[in-house]
Amino acid sequence: MSSEHVQGTVADGFESVREEFAAVAAGEGGDYAAQLVAHVDGERVVDLWTGPAVTGDSLTGVFSSTKGAAYLVIALLVQDGVLDLDQRVAHYWPEFGAAGKSGVTLRELLAHRAGVVGADDGFAAEEIADDRVIAERLAPQRPYWRPGTAFGYHALVIGGLAGEVVRRVTGRSIQELFEERVRKPFGLDFYLGLPEELEPCFLTTQPMLPTPEQLAELEANATGPDSITGIAFNRNHPKAPELWELPNIKLVRRLSPASVGGVASARGLAGMYAAAISGPEPLLLPETAAKFAQIHSVGDDLVTRNHNAFGVGFAIVSDDYPVLGQGAFGHSGAAGSQAFADPRSGLAYGYNRRRFAFPGGAAPENVRLVRAVHAAATA
Repeated sequence: MSSEHVQGTVADGFESVREEFAAVAAGEGGDYAAQLVAHVDGERVVDLWTGPAVTGDSLTGVFSSTKGAAYLVIALLVQDGVLDLDQRVAHYWPEFGAAGKSGVTLRELLAHRAGVVGADDGFAAEEIADDRVIAERLAPQRPYWRPGTAFGYHALVIGGLAGEVVRRVTGRSIQELFEERVRKPFGLDFYLGLPEELEPCFLTTQPMLPTPEQLAELEANATGPDSITGIAFNRNHPKAPELWELPNIKLVRRLSPASVGGVASARGLAGMYAAAISGPEPLLLPETAAKFAQIHSVGDDLVTRNHNAFGVGFAIVSDDYPVLGQGAFGHSGAAGSQAFADPRSGLAYGYNRRRFAFPGGAAPENVRLVRAVHAAATA
């Protein structure tokens, strides 16, 4: 695939990003469909897309990149003095204190240290779509490790847990506050609850197509449905949908669970992080951004069984992309999306792809694309 198959625009000095995106597309081949957007100091400098059926306006499920939107809402509430990271979750939500969780603080919960990664008998599809149901089911749940002693990715439930704290304090949902304070004021193509009139812009997620070697690797590293990993990814429920299918379920798009239910374009992903750190009145004060980007959990993740690094909710993206500055924060999504802010360079980045990437999580091509964008932004 040559560069003429890549649509969109780049600012002067970012031509190398178009070339790298075209090279990625050529290497992927087939039906590769993706979007790449970047802002520097609030100015959009990269707006590219390629592949069948995709335009710059196309919307897809962004899986756990949704968490970045949820954490931005929580950061705003902490900044406003409405929430205290060091207050116990049970202070805000008394039912959560059951079964040995009474001492868990909001900071520990957001840093994936609470141990409540799922339910003993899992969730049906309609339950995993509803943050209120997730919270109700997990309030009495015994944690899977002693809170605070280790960390593990609360993949499908962190939005429901944190969202219940937000609801108890404000009377509003994370989804409502995101719409009011972030999406609507900045005109972002990033929805926690896809409006019916935008359904025609939605492109279904396509399943992973692993090579025989990749399939063998996935099978060799497979965990049981009742392992901590299996519970965290809801494989312990007999009728649970496959992870890649979640955004293709209309109820998930409509209710938009704050862990995984967001629908966005790369413009929306990058635009949210640009709004967070750039412009005359960025959403986050520098000290708030620094607080949420400080490393809280780093090392072996009990759920993903690999190295991870989290701040207050947000992933420490410089752990994956060392070219980024200290204090960069964001979140990836299972199909391959990646989005973040790097306050030191003023860079906001958004990448989205339609087909689920191997091996899940931020797609490997982000390493090349982030390097190219950062090099151009700091030249």
